[in-house]
Amino acid sequence: MRLGGPVFGKFDTPEAWLAELNQLGYRAAYCPVDEKASDATVARFRQAADAADIVIAEVGAWSNPIAIDDATRRAAIKLCQERLALADAIGARCCVNIAGSRGSEWDGPDAANYAADSFALIVDSVRTIIDAVAPKQSFYTLETMPWMYPDSPEVYVELIKAINRPQFAVHLDPINMMNSVPRFYEHRKFVQHCVDLLGPMIKSCHIKDMLIDRPFVVALRETAPGLGMLDYVAILRILATLDGETPLMLEHLAEAHQYTAAAQYVRGAAQRAGLTWR
Repeated sequence: MRLGGPVFGKFDTPEAWLAELNQLGYRAAYCPVDEKASDATVARFRQAADAADIVIAEVGAWSNPIAIDDATRRAAIKLCQERLALADAIGARCCVNIAGSRGSEWDGPDAANYAADSFALIVDSVRTIIDAVAPKQSFYTLETMPWMYPDSPEVYVELIKAINRPQFAVHLDPINMMNSVPRFYEHRKFVQHCVDLLGPMIKSCHIKDMLIDRPFVVALRETAPGLGMLDYVAILRILATLDGETPLMLEHLAEAHQYTAAAQYVRGAAQRAGLTWR
């Protein structure tokens, strides 16, 4: 396993970027440049990461490729194509986006997200993105989500079969899929189930924690690792059975000190589990 997270410091060169990663103790990183970077800049960052044994986990392409609005949908697909090309050029394990929403919020819940034609739109959009880029090394992935496809490992398997592209793979966020009380309380079994079904296809993984609150009807809340109720020793033991290069990426925290505390907790849980990092 490789632990990674965002870099908050300013950097203009690969050397400054690597210095920040080294200070944080990360062996995996989010992509340090965007699609506007020159080919030479992308090449320098890739060479620096390779030389320092840093895995670039993912290039985010956060947008809505199945938006109801045509212009929004076209712009999203173009962005995803550009970001997938960047992922391939910089040697990232994957380019990641959500499938998209048919509602008013690009990443929000909507009844139409579960319509049969929405599934077909996801298949068509992913094929369009991958076919335009034809990546040689990196993969296009969809982050698992609580209120849109793929919201379960079974649905992800259906998408893999329907999309039928070798450069389509899996981005796992098991906490995002804990969208019911049984999944929350049976999270050890659920994470194991995800790995059993999707393991060889998982290219990157987000890690965080979760709480259940008392107010009716149901309130499940994301929080930083160590501040929730999940069994991180068990979760890490399961995730450690993945490809040893798999990045486990911290996310969604506001301040650098929160990432430091989260990373310290995850490293401690790994130690208690008898695991080592790459």
